[in-house]
Amino acid sequence: MTITTVGLDADDTLWHNETIFRLTQTRFLELLSEHDTEAVQQRLAEVERRNLRLYGYGVKGFTLSMIETAMEMCGGDPPSGAIREILAAGREMLAHPVETLPGVDEALARLSERHRLVLITKGDLLDQERKLAASGLGDLFAAIEIVSEKDRSTYERIFARHGTGAEEAVMAGNSMKSDVLPALQAGAFAVHIPYAITWAHELADAPEGHTRYGALHSIEQLPDWIEEQQRSFD
Repeated sequence: MTITTVGLDADDTLWHNETIFRLTQTRFLELLSEHDTEAVQQRLAEVERRNLRLYGYGVKGFTLSMIETAMEMCGGDPPSGAIREILAAGREMLAHPVETLPGVDEALARLSERHRLVLITKGDLLDQERKLAASGLGDLFAAIEIVSEKDRSTYERIFARHGTGAEEAVMAGNSMKSDVLPALQAGAFAVHIPYAITWAHELADAPEGHTRYGALHSIEQLPDWIEEQQRSFD
């Protein structure tokens, strides 16, 4: 067996993302400081979950959810200038510099020598395209897939389109829920590379005893892990 294709998540796998969301959330909580902080956090989480099917993932949906939360918490009358501040925070997130994670450049360069690389990410199309361009990593990928959701059918479709099928593919990312479990269901190898912070919506239990699952501390370990798997299946 030959592993021909490596799928890679983007946010918090190749570059920092969740830390920017957390900083913006702290700024949002300060705008509503007259309200109980925990209550505002809970309401924002509820609104985000409710809006995912409407707005999808990314900064724009998060910004709209903050506005909606402010309206709900304040009975439709948020503090003067609060909506303007939330919109400004959203624009700043969309213009935030891209900072790749340690070891990403070297790992992707090694992987691209032997495998077809496919970026598989959720989020807003324009924002993800901007971040990929700013990262300087775009030329290493054979294909870019910005999807509304990551499930079994997503991986089956992408690895069939851009590779030789899921059985000869690896998916690597920081989300157990989106990058690991559905990729394993599709028949691919899957590697969890945790980030310091994980959005609650992306949390899930790790699979137990799955022969195609791996857990690494850093993306720098990924090329060697793939080589080991390939040898073990030869």
